[in-house]
Amino acid sequence: MTDISSISSDELTQRRRQLRRQRRARFLQTSWQIISMTGLTVGVVWLVTLPDWMLHDPSQVVIEGSKSLSPDVIRSMLPITYPQSVLALQPEALARQLEAEAPIADATVTRRMFPPGVTIHIQERHPVAVVYAAPPTAVTLPQSGGLEHLFITALLDDQGTWMPYEQYAALNPSQKLPALKVIGIREPDQKQWKSLYESVSRSPIKVTTIDWREPSNLILHTDLGLVHFGALSERFPKQLQVLDQMRKLPDSLETDQIAYIDLSNPDMPMLELTAGAIKPSPKPEE
Repeated sequence: MTDISSISSDELTQRRRQLRRQRRARFLQTSWQIISMTGLTVGVVWLVTLPDWMLHDPSQVVIEGSKSLSPDVIRSMLPITYPQSVLALQPEALARQLEAEAPIADATVTRRMFPPGVTIHIQERHPVAVVYAAPPTAVTLPQSGGLEHLFITALLDDQGTWMPYEQYAALNPSQKLPALKVIGIREPDQKQWKSLYESVSRSPIKVTTIDWREPSNLILHTDLGLVHFGALSERFPKQLQVLDQMRKLPDSLETDQIAYIDLSNPDMPMLELTAGAIKPSPKPEE
């Protein structure tokens, strides 16, 4: 009985010692974690407020890839209040804001610590056509393509991205507008714009105006006059090829004698002549 009691007492003593060691280890571990977190927090605060890691003026923001947009204009659009910590900036948020408020297809923002600064690489959107407000369908545009009674609402790039005109003009006051004009384009039409523009830009026949007011009859103002294509379809490239084959038409007819060319059926092109081009048959002599 004495041996059993002695062994049990020794085991209890060892367990107490082990528990004390475990409690001491946990206390030291917890204390170390608190000290580490406090030190890390203090270090981060110190680093963030370190003068050498601060943006003090817009010259520390470098703009790359800008062609028509002024770097100063791009810098003015950034929500940065100087002085500003480089670490406090959110590159993705800055990029999204530039893409939303400027004709920029893609923006990449990179922070730099030594020396402190920001580099922004942009890919601009380049307009290829001017969008005019669509008058009522009954209004007939002159064959010369004059649009004096219309006003510009937007610009389009080659992908069909809509750029409000006032916003673009404010950011690009000296930029020359594209020569191609579009009338009556609607939001659903923008999905077809990419393929339409690719075909028009490759056509040997110069196109100055695209009249899309009537979905069932796309009208182009070209060097050969007005051309009616009917509803835009997969036949459009073929219709342009047929139009190219008619390039010598002015050799036999004056342009002002042609009211319009009808290519709604490219296998059977037709000419609608003006009243003055149709000479009355001479009266028989009495």
